[in-house]
Amino acid sequence: MSQEERLQEIMKRLKENGYRLTSQRKMLLEVILSNEHSSCKEIYYAAKQIDKRLGIATVYRTVQLLEDMELVRKEMAVQI
Repeated sequence: MSQEERLQEIMKRLKENGYRLTSQRKMLLEVILSNEHSSCKEIYYAAKQIDKRLGIATVYRTVQLLEDMELVRKEMAVQI
């Protein structure tokens, strides 16, 4: 499955579960899909280069939501 297909599938599942597809949430998904990161802070620093307004709490909440929905798993790295 390509990165774009994975992104579309995750966004579809979020929408089906009643979650909004904000521009920041989509951007965070793209960052997570494009690289493996070892922590939410690494995701934050990568995403912050794209959107200077992004807060670290947004990253933690988004990663927790994705984990709760079993779309990511936190091990040594956050993976989709």
